[in-house]
Amino acid sequence: MGINRIDIVSIPVTNQQEAKQFYCDILGFELVRDNPMGPEQRWVEVSPPNAETSITLVTWFEKMPPGCVQGIVPDTDNIEESHSKLESRGLDISKIETAPWGKYTTFNDPDGNGWVLQQANPDA
Repeated sequence: MGINRIDIVSIPVTNQQEAKQFYCDILGFELVRDNPMGPEQRWVEVSPPNAETSITLVTWFEKMPPGCVQGIVPDTDNIEESHSKLESRGLDISKIETAPWGKYTTFNDPDGNGWVLQQANPDA
């Protein structure tokens, strides 16, 4: 028996409702659940469509201030199309760069958590 996948990654945010709107409306993630979790806390979980791993938008980890997570790397089959779609939704996204392993672009969520959208080169 061993670890076989990452199920949920916690992303620290200032405002769960605003973060949920960003991840769903701008990035196109799907809402997995939005449930009360205790006094004045909510479990807000979102995921890219058909993905195994989801993220939860958290406000309760004292050692995880909003914006401290960097280098989250989702993958896309068509970076040019994804870049264009995200830009048209108002996302401030970097230009597409090329590396030996593929292409990538970077952006931040409203709290400054950093993302690197990649299209891996299948020959790398």
